[in-house]
Amino acid sequence: MTTAVKPQAASAQAIVLPKNRGAYYGGAWHEPKFGRFIETLSPGTGLTLGKVAECGPEDIDAAVAAAKSAFKQWRRVLPLERAKILRQIAEILRQNANELAMIDAADCGNPVREMVSDAMIAAAQMEFFAGFVTEMKGTSIPMGPDVVNFSVREPLGVVGRIIPFNHPFMFCAGKSAAPLAAGNTVIVKPPEQAPLSSLRLAELIGGLMPPGTFNVVPGGREAGQRLASHPDVAMIALIGSVPTGRAVMKAASDTVKRTMLELGGKNALIAYGDADADEVAGAVIGGMNFTWCGQSCGSTSRAFIHEKIYDAVVARVKEKIKHFKPGIPTDPATTMGAIISKPQFDRVMSFIESAKSEGAELISGGGPPSDPMLAKGFYIEPTVFAVTGKNRIARAEIFGPVLGVFKWSDEAKMLADVNAVEYGLTASIWTNDLNTAHRTAMAVEAGYVWINEFGKHFLGAPFGGFKQSGLGREECFEEMLSFTQEKNIHVKLRPVKS
Repeated sequence: MTTAVKPQAASAQAIVLPKNRGAYYGGAWHEPKFGRFIETLSPGTGLTLGKVAECGPEDIDAAVAAAKSAFKQWRRVLPLERAKILRQIAEILRQNANELAMIDAADCGNPVREMVSDAMIAAAQMEFFAGFVTEMKGTSIPMGPDVVNFSVREPLGVVGRIIPFNHPFMFCAGKSAAPLAAGNTVIVKPPEQAPLSSLRLAELIGGLMPPGTFNVVPGGREAGQRLASHPDVAMIALIGSVPTGRAVMKAASDTVKRTMLELGGKNALIAYGDADADEVAGAVIGGMNFTWCGQSCGSTSRAFIHEKIYDAVVARVKEKIKHFKPGIPTDPATTMGAIISKPQFDRVMSFIESAKSEGAELISGGGPPSDPMLAKGFYIEPTVFAVTGKNRIARAEIFGPVLGVFKWSDEAKMLADVNAVEYGLTASIWTNDLNTAHRTAMAVEAGYVWINEFGKHFLGAPFGGFKQSGLGREECFEEMLSFTQEKNIHVKLRPVKS
């Protein structure tokens, strides 16, 4: 049973919110141990979407106990049967894509049209990892006629996944696929700002697996801290900020558990003088992910444009950016959503004001929209500055719709500026020269590089960062292997008795 809420603006369907607002573990719903519930607000309207449990360490302990017990059963489910279940989940995600997209649009502020794609991506990830269940192979090592030596891969046990607010449903479902396919049980801690789609997912798929296999425990910092430090959690994976990643690593260190961290980015788009100015301008706008207000770790928030095409690119950016106009997230016509919360809104505005005070030239945007229909939400116009390396916005990850454009002529200095930040997640390179493209791709300190492309992810291609942008690789076969451990078995054969 679900609760239907009428959208604030015209939309394709009503918002179907989850009925259950507690913690889901052991195949059942539970009230938080201390009975604490907090309001969940829609960033697009400022209105409440109801209360959700704020679980704490005791709730995490209970969920871990349930997941640990379920692991004994789930790991013994035949690989092809696990794959069958994951494909069933993928089909459920597709069937409910519009409903799930509407929940996320209301809860995290991203446009509903884009959130449908999130549901489809999550379904594709379920199917992708379902196809690898028989590929978790070991090896045999020749040691002579009287010895058999081989290795096998086994699941780790209980896996904790802490997910962010920018793609709540896609990360909850899609990032559970690899550990589940490998035979682990999973506990998801959804974002405290946008937990509703994760709870709805538990309602939709919880019964497909043995009780305790898939669990969702909403909560804040204390819940995440306990999940990362719990001695019975074998691995913790986080998508979040660098400070949160450091906290997770510290919490995980007491039990020397594995960590997978996909953290922040201050990513560069580099355009050479031979690139097409119109294509580059489209990439500058598209790579910034203005659709979801720049709230994406992979956004190319620094655009380094060669002086030969700089003026032409900036002129086209001014025109192309007009496509992105903040609007009510649940309206299918909306092209740009809302900032997740008032604190994040204030943080982004502080960066905009500091850029102005430091002498950056405002090219577009720079503040909230004037539309009175949006007055109660957290909206900021798509903002572009012409900046230098001395500006604060040239170094810090803003996680908002603020793009810095740099003019360059000296390649060595430009590359030094590109690599001067602590992050190293993505980079986008634009040139028609093959040698230049390859040379630059090797020079940038980033884990995921596009050449004459931007923003796209490809299943099978390892996604992850350098430096403080994280540890590990996702969206590829290696992601699933990271949720396994290798065991070597040595067998000495007894001689044949004559």
